[in-house]
Amino acid sequence: MLTHLDLNADLGEGGACDADLLTLASSANIACGGHAGDADSMWRTVALALQHGVALGAHPSHPDREHFGRRVLDRALADVQADLTAQVQALRAVAQAQGGRLRHVKPHGALYNQAAADAALADAVAAGVRAVDPSLALMGLAGSAMAGAAQRHGLRFIPEAFADRGYRPDGRLQARTEPGALLAPPQALAQVQALVQHGRVPTVGGGWVAVHAQSLCVHGDGPDALALMSSLRSALRAWGVAVRATEAAEP
Repeated sequence: MLTHLDLNADLGEGGACDADLLTLASSANIACGGHAGDADSMWRTVALALQHGVALGAHPSHPDREHFGRRVLDRALADVQADLTAQVQALRAVAQAQGGRLRHVKPHGALYNQAAADAALADAVAAGVRAVDPSLALMGLAGSAMAGAAQRHGLRFIPEAFADRGYRPDGRLQARTEPGALLAPPQALAQVQALVQHGRVPTVGGGWVAVHAQSLCVHGDGPDALALMSSLRSALRAWGVAVRATEAAEP
């Protein structure tokens, strides 16, 4: 049974309820130019996060704004590392200009899912994070290749679970193009309850998979994002789970 949990949201992506989500989240993953976001949106989102005491994280992706970073790309590892570093540096500069600091980096979309399964790509991601600041944590899918990459590169790791996404039996996320990938709020609440109370989540098609996470994601661009986040805060309180940004474990 978990006693505390970080509640994170992917923000700065043009969603209509970012300001409201930042009153409920404990961590924010802020788009920094790859799939969404620009200098103005980064500045506004960082300012709101700092106003509400929300931990700051960068949300870099493949440079693919046309497909919102959700298209699988086969890129040179050196290019992935360099591009990720540039995106994180851009947000870090915005945070520092407002007297804040980044805590973590969480890849977005296809880059996240690819790095969860591909150790070499995960290493490029971790190397890109370390190049900006070795004190940054890497947030990634619990039990994935990103955990090992963080350890190899001397980074703290924050294992993450998802409230609003379906899981495969191997612990990876169901592809968005497949049935069961996106969960409605009632399904999401049941999934989080199983995670919190039993350390497992249901899988698409039946069965369970163990998931040990310190942070829980709600996608900020989803149509039910605000309602789900509000319901989760109430449910976690009822289950005796404190919501707060988690200090990641040392590598």
